Amino acid sequence: MKIAVVCANGRAGRLIVKEALSRGLDVTAIVRGENITEAPNSLKKDIFDLTGADLRGFDVVVDAFGVWTPEKLPQHSSSLKHLCDLLSHSNTRLLVVGGAGSLYTNKEHTACVADSPDFPTAFKPLAAAMAKALQELRARSDVKWTYISPAGDFQAEGEKSGKYIRGGEELTLNSKGESVISYADYAIAVVDEAIKGHNIGRRISVVRE
Repeated sequence: MKIAVVCANGRAGRLIVKEALSRGLDVTAIVRGENITEAPNSLKKDIFDLTGADLRGFDVVVDAFGVWTPEKLPQHSSSLKHLCDLLSHSNTRLLVVGGAGSLYTNKEHTACVADSPDFPTAFKPLAAAMAKALQELRARSDVKWTYISPAGDFQAEGEKSGKYIRGGEELTLNSKGESVISYADYAIAVVDEAIKGHNIGRRISVVRE
């Protein structure tokens, strides 16, 4: 299996590359600068400069794009649209490293994590930008996409337990009542989805077991 990780130099991207290599996948890191991942193959290119030819031949493309400054938040939508346009009507699957703020907190799907009063105000613009990108992605029937939301507490330096629970559109808690996952365990879930491909056209979520 050939997999490309876009924006692979980020914290999530590097761990996804590492996990994919440990499973024997043929991994290409797509990066803007020097490749600091473990991938032996790399392409130095900005996400917005990628072409259809750059992504041709991959079974899976993982979108690990992320920006946080207010002026760049709209790029969550524009970058995802760009990748979708490049992969439109192809057999290449697109896995999106998503956010937790848009996970639903009720069965009616009328309230989200970001709506709760204890959700940090500083993160609301980011959550809104990522939720908008997800809604736009849902409208794409021409792309084999899967959106993967982490747990509410997404720990960059968390330990790798090797175990996780896969949920769906709603915030899922583990047996301890926690919504937490490490980047390392999240990477396992992403690579599992890359290999199995059971959730095309769906948003799934993951939490530490």
